[in-house]
Amino acid sequence: MSRPSSEQQPPENRQLASSDDGASAGDPLRPDDHVDASPKKRTAPKNPELGFFGWLRWAWRQLTSMRTAILLLLLLALAAVPGSIVPQEMSNPNGVIQVREENPELLWLYDAFQLHHVFESYWFSAIYILLFVSLIGCIVPRIKHHLKALRTPPPKVPARLGRLPGFTVIEGDADDLDGAQKTLKKLGYRTRRTDAGVSAERGYLKETGNLVFHVLMVVLLVAVAVGNGWGFKGQRLVFEGYSYANTLSSWDLYQPGRFFDESDLPEYSFQLNDLDVEYETDNMDAFGMPTDFTGHVTITDRDGSYDDEIKVNAPLYVHGSYLFLLSNGYAPVITVEDEEGNVVFDEPVPFLAQDDQLTSLGVIKLPDGLEEQVGLRGFFYPTAAETETGALASAYPDLFQPVMTLEVYTGDLGLDEGVPRNVYMLDTEDMTQIAGRDAENETLVLAPGDSVDLPGGMGTVSLDGVVRYAVIDIQADPMNHVALVSAVALFGGLMLALLVPRRRVWVKATPKGLEIAGLARGEDPGLEKAVQDLAERLARERGPADPAGEEPDAEESASGEAQTEQQEHEPDAPEEKE
Repeated sequence: MSRPSSEQQPPENRQLASSDDGASAGDPLRPDDHVDASPKKRTAPKNPELGFFGWLRWAWRQLTSMRTAILLLLLLALAAVPGSIVPQEMSNPNGVIQVREENPELLWLYDAFQLHHVFESYWFSAIYILLFVSLIGCIVPRIKHHLKALRTPPPKVPARLGRLPGFTVIEGDADDLDGAQKTLKKLGYRTRRTDAGVSAERGYLKETGNLVFHVLMVVLLVAVAVGNGWGFKGQRLVFEGYSYANTLSSWDLYQPGRFFDESDLPEYSFQLNDLDVEYETDNMDAFGMPTDFTGHVTITDRDGSYDDEIKVNAPLYVHGSYLFLLSNGYAPVITVEDEEGNVVFDEPVPFLAQDDQLTSLGVIKLPDGLEEQVGLRGFFYPTAAETETGALASAYPDLFQPVMTLEVYTGDLGLDEGVPRNVYMLDTEDMTQIAGRDAENETLVLAPGDSVDLPGGMGTVSLDGVVRYAVIDIQADPMNHVALVSAVALFGGLMLALLVPRRRVWVKATPKGLEIAGLARGEDPGLEKAVQDLAERLARERGPADPAGEEPDAEESASGEAQTEQQEHEPDAPEEKE
């Protein structure tokens, strides 16, 4: 029966109820926001304040969650995309110069976000460090949990096995549980014998492989960071018959690690004696394609000299650093003399290949020695042939009929402004062409041994010969082997985590015989077959008996009751997080 309102109560009871409500509202044991508190005194509930350390704990839990680690790994992959799109200073310095010259309006963007040094940028490093911390925070608790699970015995035998996958009954004597336990041990199960039966479990290598994968991921990140910090990289263009010393002044490009000391550079010299290139001549579908590059070199150090070889996919290891053969091309040996016969320029000039037949483009800049600054831009054809239009082209990449053509420009080379210029490009904006397609004088054409006059009587230019050049990449990484071993072992841990099944099997003695059933931790399509194979093996060891599957009773088939029974008999061991 509902309680009458105060308006329906007698006056004396109305006064008593008012006093009771006041007492209830003022009761120190009853909160102000209780359901029967006075509306005027009722206040909104207050959430507890986390405080500074509470917010720190919350941030740490968010950072060390597996979801955050996966997100950071995806961000790291996305952050590497600009490094493959925008030319990088280390791998493609000429491309950096070209991009900056072609897009002056985007220079602020390149510099603000360090797009030419993506993998050393502040934002890439931030993602890298956060991923490193997140992985450690995920791994350490899981290792503790896994070690505890390894010491925990298999769970007890459930009261009812009928509803579990692969349920089988072996008819006959049900007293031989010791034999079942020995068989399970032979199959690699950890067993536990109780009065109810035998509990067995296997597949701990799955979580072990998972942890190995994540631990070695951290080791790999550390190896890459240490290698980049204490290593160095560099490049050098070397001509046939020329050598260079392993000093900073000899390198065309040098990028040391953040903690690398230049005084630690190993002392040796490198000479490229010969560069052999083989081309395909038998297969007409691939005629002229290179099949092999071999550089014959001489290394000289404090202990003496020795000869060795370097190939594209076979780097040369010298004093803690690897020398890679990146590319090659032709370098015409050009001599320029003034009108009085004084040598102004005399050295090989690298020409960059423009197609598969090694049609190459090169530039010679002469700021001094002649009446005015002169720039020569030329094409080199290893095997020159005329096309239908009368223009020259290379018909084969090897030196069968080498020809070089030169266009001549006079004016300001732009070298006196203090602005870095690409040595492989000629800026003709402030120059005048005096020989070439757009000039009165024809393009200069030279074969090896030829010499022609420069327009205006400024002097002569001659092609003395042609040599090959090779671009050598030098890399020193003290953690190179650690990273390699970590990557291989990481793959092995991943295979364990993906392929090893986690299974539990129980053998229970009943009046009907031995009941056998299994349970998988996750997806395991081979569980029922594994249980049936176990039953057949136990039947053979016990004697001639056919395993027969029995259907559970209707009472046992009820899903709600079966689920309750499983919860009652599942082990108290903590579940491992996948």
